[in-house]
Amino acid sequence: MSDQNFAAEDIDTARPHPARMYDYYLGGHDNYEVDRQAADRLVEQYPDVLPSARANRDFLLRAVRTVADAGIRQIIDIGTGIPTSPNTHEVARESAPDARVVYVDNDPIVATHARARLTSTPGTGFVHADLRDPEAILRHPVVQEIVDFGQPVALILVAVLHFVPDDDDPAGIVTALTKALPRGSHLVLSHGTLDFHDHLGDGAAEVYRSSTASLHLRSHPEITPFFDGFELLDPGLVQVPLWRPERALPEVEVLRRIGVYGGIGVKD
Repeated sequence: MSDQNFAAEDIDTARPHPARMYDYYLGGHDNYEVDRQAADRLVEQYPDVLPSARANRDFLLRAVRTVADAGIRQIIDIGTGIPTSPNTHEVARESAPDARVVYVDNDPIVATHARARLTSTPGTGFVHADLRDPEAILRHPVVQEIVDFGQPVALILVAVLHFVPDDDDPAGIVTALTKALPRGSHLVLSHGTLDFHDHLGDGAAEVYRSSTASLHLRSHPEITPFFDGFELLDPGLVQVPLWRPERALPEVEVLRRIGVYGGIGVKD
């Protein structure tokens, strides 16, 4: 189920887009030359963006399995990006075949791919909307049809809040989204940081300033409040490879440079 169609002219191919750059980091092919050029500039300055992106992706998959195993049967995945199999609903349904998923993104090209790869599956839907308008997301007919807000929900905000500047009040956005969730709901969140690379901040920000979304990396103390009202599951808010790893960790020299925190909280 998708909320609308897009013409080719709706897709901005003149500027790099974070979703398409992320697809490139993960080895995907749903990107344009402008995205690859921007991504390569960032990788040249910060080679660890590649293991960081892959570690973030692995965290997402582990997090989805965790919420499904906890009994959550409905998921809202905001900032989903270009579909990369296994997708959220595919992972959730490994242990919960009845899991329902709504994907949300503000990029028309993501919507185009979502129509082809995600919404043809019963119990899944796509909403073309902006994270900065949480009420529009919550009121959207696709969300209202698929999600029962009387039952626990998993809200996924993976690698998306660092594209929201402080002036747009990211904490307020998270609060607006989570206040609609009942007790027992889960918040899955990851966020880029400069805690391990403070000397690279200007370069990374400059690359993303030329894209459709600027980059706003935050410290551990700045990210933690996004979980207000939620009890963090062990091991807390940590570098994403350290969150309940299922395989061998990266080499120490790589691990200490992965600039992404992740965690899952349960609503009190």
